[in-house]
Amino acid sequence: MAWTVREIPDQSGRVVVVTGGNGGLGLETARMLAAAGAEVVIAARNAQKAEGALATIRGSVPEAKVSVLPLDLSSLASVRGFTERWLGERGTLDVLVNNAGVMAIPRTLSADGYEMQFATNHLGHFALTLGLMPALQARPGARVVTVSSAVHWGGSVHFDDLDGATSYNEWARYAQSKLCNLLFTAELDRRLRAARADVKSLAAHPGYAATDLQHVAGRQTGLTVTSLTMKVGNALVAQSAANGALPTVRAATDPAAESGQFWGPRVLGWFGAPVLAARASAAKDEALARKVWEVSEARTGLSLAVARG
Repeated sequence: MAWTVREIPDQSGRVVVVTGGNGGLGLETARMLAAAGAEVVIAARNAQKAEGALATIRGSVPEAKVSVLPLDLSSLASVRGFTERWLGERGTLDVLVNNAGVMAIPRTLSADGYEMQFATNHLGHFALTLGLMPALQARPGARVVTVSSAVHWGGSVHFDDLDGATSYNEWARYAQSKLCNLLFTAELDRRLRAARADVKSLAAHPGYAATDLQHVAGRQTGLTVTSLTMKVGNALVAQSAANGALPTVRAATDPAAESGQFWGPRVLGWFGAPVLAARASAAKDEALARKVWEVSEARTGLSLAVARG
């Protein structure tokens, strides 16, 4: 039987943080979880869009418990401020959905001097997860769900030129960041299990879903043909953002979902109900995952602190 929104268990009493919940997949993820009874906190950089997201969610789920906190994942200072505020004011967290991202943008450096796609899509979520780990460990059965992409199949990690100073292709760098999402998920799972911690690390991808991300990528690269192709693809081929969010929601809520799993659409990895997804051989490379983890520690100045179970 296909897994649909009807299979989402009651989420009453659970608190969820969704990064980038102000639009697209993140908005649909937040809406579904709020409709199931969760208290959802949207962590977003754009305050105006985030307030619009609140109105959208409350329009379809009047009883929704939903709020916004500012977070710029491309800034390690912003991530640190968010985690410190959360630990000081809230203390506990049931689910962290690492959803936000940028796609195929011209080479730009973050406030910390790192290539923007690597900084936002991977490093920011790495720092956010490690910073919130005490809150996650304070809740039995807590989960971290990191959103990757089927594009990771074409990814490789350019350790000798992580920031694209020598060579930069916007799609190759996007694929690198999405591969890093899966390597992070797997290494986090291994470290949590080694510590016997009661926190799960899972990943998901939306397949081909119609969101604003493709339009933004086309506009920012300045490639009219690329933008037009994405627009036509969204209209004729892509599934809805709501369907694209289902793998993430299943990873976040299905009682049978296990740590280390990767969820995606059933049909060709592009469409349909969420099922366990295949991943590229590079995403299963434990030595590569450890190296990405070590680089991430060096760049963020953070290491995983886990209370042993």
